[in-house]
Amino acid sequence: MRGPVLSALCLTALLCLTACGVGESEPSPTPAPVHTSPPPMATVTPTPTPYNGPVNPLSGMPADAETAARRPVAIMLNNLKQALPQLGQSQADIIYEVVAEGGITRMLGVYQSVEDVGMIGSVRSARPYYIELALGHDALFIHAGGSEQAYSDLRSWDVDHFDAVRGPYLGKNPESNMMWRDADRRRENGYEHSVVATGASILANLPEGLRLEHEEGYDAGLIFADDGTPAGGSPASVVTVPFSNYKTGIFVYDKDQKAYLVEEYGIPYVDDNTGEQVAVTNVIVVWTRCRYTGDSLGHMDVDVVGEGEGWFACGGLAVPIRWSKPDRESPLTYTTQDGAPLVLGRGHTYVNIVATDAAVTME
Repeated sequence: MRGPVLSALCLTALLCLTACGVGESEPSPTPAPVHTSPPPMATVTPTPTPYNGPVNPLSGMPADAETAARRPVAIMLNNLKQALPQLGQSQADIIYEVVAEGGITRMLGVYQSVEDVGMIGSVRSARPYYIELALGHDALFIHAGGSEQAYSDLRSWDVDHFDAVRGPYLGKNPESNMMWRDADRRRENGYEHSVVATGASILANLPEGLRLEHEEGYDAGLIFADDGTPAGGSPASVVTVPFSNYKTGIFVYDKDQKAYLVEEYGIPYVDDNTGEQVAVTNVIVVWTRCRYTGDSLGHMDVDVVGEGEGWFACGGLAVPIRWSKPDRESPLTYTTQDGAPLVLGRGHTYVNIVATDAAVTME
């Protein structure tokens, strides 16, 4: 009996174990968590805060208050082929170019500050109309000689001027005075094309007691904006300005630099301090009366006091304008044809003063 009973018990136990498993399923695997990236944050472009501080009155660029209030320095620059390349002219806030005797031209470089300017030159002689341009900026006028009429005007107009020929401002060695004759230029360019200065030598040799700031209420008369491209302007990617049979200026707009690159005598107009071509934001043409004085030296008389017509180019476009300078102490100012003040682009300006029959072209 024991064998069958034991077998029955084993069978019963096996059936119970089997019955206990009926209806149970394998546990479901836990799904892997889904990793999601957080939603991208919105990109916020900060609104630039408009600059409301002091600006350079000749370029519209930000400047400290001391610089903005300073009287600028106006320097006569030689532009004969034999005198090239010039030095330091690319740092002038405004370059005025005007015809002189024999069809040659000279520049008047006007610097709101010469503090960081290296070599400047070559410095050349004055004529009355350059003096009138400098007076309009209330500038300190630097030159090396001048016509007899210019010397007479410097005295009668009580101009703060510094002369390397009849004045005490020419040294024998570099930096020994406000100006000196550079040995290399004297050898390579000629004696009359060798007078140079530096920003440091100018500042170090200004006489004591000289008024260095504008008088209260002075207004340079220029208005600037970040973009001075004239609305409705005509194409002006290349501006050609003939001064005479000897000199034609060409200004080629460079979209990458947003500036006009200057050429003369068929080659780039280069600053020998940097080896780079001069680039300006604004190109202005002033048409006025230019005539010979009748003297034996062929000196010119150019009307820069008065009013007349011209052109303004910026950003590759140009519009006709009007210019005005009511007296020699007033700045040269500009309006559009309808009389609204002309708005220049922030940066350097090149002013071409030419005869009324000069065939200026733009394309």
